[in-house]
Amino acid sequence: MEFQTLTQSILIMAVIIGIGSLIGYRQPLTADSRQLVITIIVNVAMPCIILDGIFRTPIDSNTLTQIFSIFIISILLNCLGILIGWVGARTLPLSAKKRREIAILSALGNTGFIGLPLCAALFGPKGALLAAIFDAGVDVVLWTIAVMMLQEKGAFSLKGLKTIINIPMIAIVIGLGSAMIGFAPPEPVKQLFGTLSKLASPLAMMYIGMLLPMFMRNKPQVSLPLLSMPIAMKLFVFPLLTAFLLSAFSIDKDISSVALIQVAMPTLTLASILFSRYKADEEMGAMTTVFSTLLALLTIPAVVLMGNWFLH
Repeated sequence: MEFQTLTQSILIMAVIIGIGSLIGYRQPLTADSRQLVITIIVNVAMPCIILDGIFRTPIDSNTLTQIFSIFIISILLNCLGILIGWVGARTLPLSAKKRREIAILSALGNTGFIGLPLCAALFGPKGALLAAIFDAGVDVVLWTIAVMMLQEKGAFSLKGLKTIINIPMIAIVIGLGSAMIGFAPPEPVKQLFGTLSKLASPLAMMYIGMLLPMFMRNKPQVSLPLLSMPIAMKLFVFPLLTAFLLSAFSIDKDISSVALIQVAMPTLTLASILFSRYKADEEMGAMTTVFSTLLALLTIPAVVLMGNWFLH
């Protein structure tokens, strides 16, 4: 992996987040404007990144094996991350519910909004495709194990699982299905996907930046030790353990590179919304997202540098 390319991409992300923060400070996001930006990113830009990646990547038996492998690896790694976070939370004098919340924040990252565009920039169309499959694995863990942990009864709900069926997931299924039967859209359609896919990264970074002033204005009362545990687990412990495991099992280079980037992502933006929905600590979820996102601009290059040392 070109370290210079990574640092340049991170710097660009930081600048765009900064621009978004200035906009958010001067013009705070309303509920309607947040929903509009999310709709454009999730329902237009991200599906186009996925389809552009599929139609620009030759889908042969080796690629299909990689797709299946990274999906399983994503599920296993995210479950491992939850376990690591839970073990770490047990070192603090907290309730069982708070430990489960920390475990989720320690594992599940922003693999869609940040990870997918970053992998597309670093590894091209194939990297975008593998990153999208990894993100699908995160969704599976999020709406099954994580939701069960947040509920008092710990019950599995098919209603929650329906959330996995979204536009990006449909784009993966349609795109891979088309590629497997040998269908390729006309060149103008491919160009349209390519053009719209370029919206994802700047829009997602700007949206995250615009959220920061809103979160900070609320002045949440969350203790530093409570925040430091999931952030340390998410940005340092989990990624470095992942790098070690990927090297120990001699995983395919394409898969290991994308998986390492995805695991190094900050806590998922959806954390505060998810915690609010299931009556968990919404403030802790929001603040973990904010601070892990800011710190990730520094830790992602460091983790990847260490990961490259492990993987070689």
